[in-house]
Parts: sequence; C-alpha cells; structure tokens
Amino acid sequence: MPHGDHVDYVHDGHLHREHEGHWDECEPAGHAVHEGHEHVHHDECGHAQVPHGDHVDYLHGGHRHAEHGDHWDDH
Repeated sequence: MPHGDHVDYVHDGHLHREHEGHWDECEPAGHAVHEGHEHVHHDECGHAQVPHGDHVDYLHGGHRHAEHGDHWDDH
C-alpha cells in the first residue's frame, strides 16, 4: 500500500518497508491527530482496510487513518 514516499507491505498485522537493503517496520512516531476529518470509516465506507496490530487502519487520501477515541489519527 502507498504510504508517503514509499510502499508498505502488510505482514502478520505489521507494516514493513524496504530501507537500504533491509526491511523496517513502518510505525507512526507519536500521536498524530488527523484534524478536520469528518468522514467516519466503517466496513462499507469504500476505503481499503489494512489490519494493523490490534485495530484496522483505513487507507484514505494516501494516509492510513485509525480510530482513536472520538477522533481519527493519521498513521
């Protein structure tokens, strides 16, 4: 799946990216709230679902969105 300036691969609930000849887990650094995100993701919203650890991310506009309380985080 596209992620910023690279491509991530989903494997066993983790996201991996190739980096200088080896594979890194591609995890967000810190808590990044996606401001102004009024769309609510769900099973039938039309956005690709990506299993990620203990939750599901939704691919939307080149970003992964994850539900977090009453808002969406930008992964």
